[in-house]
Amino acid sequence: MRVLDTVLPEVKIVVPQRAGDTRGFFSETWNARAFAAVGIDVAFVQDNHVRSPLAATLRGLHYQLPPVAQGKLVRVTRGAIFDVAVDIRCGSPTFGHHADAVLSAENWCQIWVPAGFAHGYCTLEDDTEVQYKVTDYYSPSNERGIAWDDPELTIAWPVTAVAALIAERDRKWPRLAAQSDLFEYGK
Repeated sequence: MRVLDTVLPEVKIVVPQRAGDTRGFFSETWNARAFAAVGIDVAFVQDNHVRSPLAATLRGLHYQLPPVAQGKLVRVTRGAIFDVAVDIRCGSPTFGHHADAVLSAENWCQIWVPAGFAHGYCTLEDDTEVQYKVTDYYSPSNERGIAWDDPELTIAWPVTAVAALIAERDRKWPRLAAQSDLFEYGK
């Protein structure tokens, strides 16, 4: 397993090894000891699997507040996504900054998005499947979001607002500057 840094020190790209032959391949995508050895020492409680039939499907930017804040380990098993993590920890030296990466079934990269970061992605191919592990259970009352197209975040999404296939709920999230429920850096 290789671990690559992003522009946000806490957000990591993880590239599991794949061993293959004529039958296909084998890959260990999660191993608690191996991840703990590289500083990702977490317990996951839930796995999620999302299928998007069309390219340009945009989901996010989502997060959950404490006490049920979620860290996420995201990977793509079919297709490809443009994945984004935004630092939403007030007082952080990287507050409002983002890291992005292309995750695909081909490149086999995963992204670790710790609690304190908003997360979202846009599908780059039709029939894309995303799987992610989370460190706490889904809590509708603690769920929040930030406008995916907030110009102050300067995210270079690979889709226009007109072309994006996005849930009405995600279209209505406030900009980061208008968000009152955020995290505190160092807590």
